[in-house]
Amino acid sequence: MPGTIPTRWTDAFGRERTISARTRAALRGAMEGDPRARREPEPVVVRHRGDPMPPLRELVLEDGTQLGRLAQLPSDLPYGYHRLRSDRHEQLLLVAPRRCALPARYREWGWAVQLYAARSKVSWGIGDLGDLGTLAAWSREIGSGALIVSPMGAPNPGPAPEASPYFPSTRRFRDPLLVGVPAVPGADAVAPAIAPLAARGERLNRVRRIDRRAVLELKRAALEAIWGSGRALAGGAGERLRVYEAAQGAPLQGWAAFAALSEEHGTDWRTWPEPYRNPSSSAVGRYADAHPERLAFHRWVQWLADEQLATAAARGPRIITDLPVGFDPGGFDAWEWQPALAADVSIGAPPDPFNLGGQDWGLPAFIPERVRAMRLEPFVATVRAALRHAGGLRIDHVLGLFRLWCIPAGSPASEGGYVRYQHDELLAVVAIESVRARAIVIGEDLGTVERGVRAALANRGILSTRLAPFERRQPDAYPRRVLAAITNHDLPTTAGAWTGRDLEDQRAAGIDADVRQLARWRDRVAKIAGVPLTANAGEAILAAYGALSRSRACIVSATLDDALRVTERPNLPGTGPEQRANWSLALPVPIETFQTDPFVAELATALRRPPG
Repeated sequence: MPGTIPTRWTDAFGRERTISARTRAALRGAMEGDPRARREPEPVVVRHRGDPMPPLRELVLEDGTQLGRLAQLPSDLPYGYHRLRSDRHEQLLLVAPRRCALPARYREWGWAVQLYAARSKVSWGIGDLGDLGTLAAWSREIGSGALIVSPMGAPNPGPAPEASPYFPSTRRFRDPLLVGVPAVPGADAVAPAIAPLAARGERLNRVRRIDRRAVLELKRAALEAIWGSGRALAGGAGERLRVYEAAQGAPLQGWAAFAALSEEHGTDWRTWPEPYRNPSSSAVGRYADAHPERLAFHRWVQWLADEQLATAAARGPRIITDLPVGFDPGGFDAWEWQPALAADVSIGAPPDPFNLGGQDWGLPAFIPERVRAMRLEPFVATVRAALRHAGGLRIDHVLGLFRLWCIPAGSPASEGGYVRYQHDELLAVVAIESVRARAIVIGEDLGTVERGVRAALANRGILSTRLAPFERRQPDAYPRRVLAAITNHDLPTTAGAWTGRDLEDQRAAGIDADVRQLARWRDRVAKIAGVPLTANAGEAILAAYGALSRSRACIVSATLDDALRVTERPNLPGTGPEQRANWSLALPVPIETFQTDPFVAELATALRRPPG
């Protein structure tokens, strides 16, 4: 039942735990009491085509068509978000496919890329959507079937953008830093003004550490120049922008208002003057009316990102986007959806072998019943936005669709408790949006996994995730409906683990590294690869990914970091910017260089999937 707070849970070590009475009381208060006390009909109902209709209800389709009272749902009923009406109540009816989209005999491999890190020689200090297009075209040429891209949500507007793509201001709109300036309509008209900015941007490529503050200054200056030139909407650009604005509607206008207010009052809405803290207030409306040009600029920037993503997606294989588990509590999504968020609670993860004290991610938690009362709109809008121009979706911490580890303010991460969510409804939304977008769905189901979760995901056609060093079985024993990989953004790169450089990196950051755990990682990779520990990192990488490619897994992914034998992982959990450049290290060479790298070509050959 959504909102339920179980008294007991089983930890990652197999031990049964009991949450404290204090934690339970705090979470129950934050989640607004016991959901079992509710008396009204369920606000959301999930059904499939051909199922019996709930009694005494009239069916109204998503497009407004009224079908009246029926004995059962038609077999050709459109999948979607319909309504059930009675004399006193209206319910949301989710008519969902039984499974997410997945092509028959689906079998491919793809690169996993941190987009900010993948720079070309002409990038402005950061990988952008133009670079994504280049990667996509190259990937198609070498036989890759997918590009799994790091989250692209916009950080809070401000002079120092948040580095972590998993801490966005919004999961619905794109990071302006990803806009490639040379491809912006009207850029040619102000070429003399942009040329020195481009030169400064290219100079930022000389160092691996990405300076987002400097990138923002340069790109903002260039975009302001184009916007102010009067040429930004020349040709068909103006009409395409109007179509985009009409399709995005009020949320886009809300983002534009939020961005403009942030420029004037700071990046965290919780510190703004009181009248602006409510997005529906008359004060916000008056502000928007008084600053139409500024809001128009921010809408235009979002349209640029949307067009460039569409262009990149058309150039190559399936783009698989990444959906973070949450968002910045001081950001746009929290501002707009604050009535549905629990006060004084953040989400994270319980203790596990990698984080014995648990993790507090600082992300706000939704109140399950509030979201249901909103017809699941926050979740629907988020999933739909993530799938725009995408052929697949990776759901980070997909376990959060079932339950989330919630931590009362002031408590350590280990003193949290689980709050249940209505997973059948959330999975129905994922299935609807997957089929509409014809996009596959991958669940990142690592960590403390509750019994029955993986079966529920499999029943919905959501691919599970298998990281080879954590698997007891060899790759040839993996099930079919999985994504198989060696590592991810929070774990050591293969070269880093193999050479011991990751251990050095952890120690340099002040982390008490687990030497035995890293040794087990190396041993496991060696066994998968079938190579001795005396082999070099390149040999281990080629052999390990070759073993994965021969498995039954639907999709095998390799990180570009492994392709380039990078030893630093993108992110070291538990460290901050004063300790380490998390989410801020570019790949050591530009795209143009690794496109012709013999080792990268050899790895691509090893990854090609034999018929299965």
